[in-house]
Amino acid sequence: MTPFRGIALKLLSVALFAVMVACVKAARMTVPAGEAVFFRAFIALIPVTLWAIASGQGTRALSTSNFRGHFWRGAVGASAMMLSFAALGFLPLPELTAIGFSAPLMTTILAVFLLGETVRIYRWTAVVVGLFGVLVMIWPRLTELQNGISAADGTGVLLGLASAGLMALAVIHVRWLSRSESTLAIVFWFHVSCSAVALVSLPFGWVWPDLTTWALLIGAGIFGGVAQILLTISYRMADASTLSPFDYSMMLYSLLIAWILFEETPTTEVMLGAGIVIGAGLYILMRERRLGVTRPAPLRRNTP
Repeated sequence: MTPFRGIALKLLSVALFAVMVACVKAARMTVPAGEAVFFRAFIALIPVTLWAIASGQGTRALSTSNFRGHFWRGAVGASAMMLSFAALGFLPLPELTAIGFSAPLMTTILAVFLLGETVRIYRWTAVVVGLFGVLVMIWPRLTELQNGISAADGTGVLLGLASAGLMALAVIHVRWLSRSESTLAIVFWFHVSCSAVALVSLPFGWVWPDLTTWALLIGAGIFGGVAQILLTISYRMADASTLSPFDYSMMLYSLLIAWILFEETPTTEVMLGAGIVIGAGLYILMRERRLGVTRPAPLRRNTP
């Protein structure tokens, strides 16, 4: 393995995912969330398919015996993206990114009930601490909602948390699928099923984009597809336990993009809560590495 190249590719893939989210956030000023999800997934099929053919793995991408499993994984992933893209209309980018970091905590909880994994007191403690960090982040928003100041703030928080929960469920689906399906097949059929599910929202308010929005939607799909390819390659060069902590570099990219493009700055509560959540997530990763818990690493990022 070549871990340093793997780390470099992982950081680049996360950066491209951050750019993808920025494209979606800008496009969301014109198009609804379901339409954004469709283009993000459908356009991403172009680089994913070209890469599969160029690497001589086109047959592997199409080969599957579990269409039902891929459909449900796509349905959950599409729903998570729709909620996350909808939340972009209510919350600053760094805040939504920080809330999304609660997904690994929820994955740990779901793995106990759905996969029968054993979680000991140390990881349970980290989950509780991480969820406290989430509460620190969202408390000002919930206080405003309670006082009737801004219902939009509370709506954004609820959408973000629901998206994180569905992201966690998508990871559980991937863990289950990875027992019998190749990584390439999971990537390919995710984009196919996600596109099909998002297309259902067509009668509910899709609009014809202008040239700028077309560019943003196409860019979101291309950046997302290329990021997925780089992510998959990176996990061929280094262990998942080595690369997984670099998921949290998304926070740095989000802060920079939000500041430059959207003039958004996070509050003290968001930064403090994000630090607690990231610390808890890193501790869980460390414990899982010690205990040999396997992860479907190339597919952990379902979203945005």
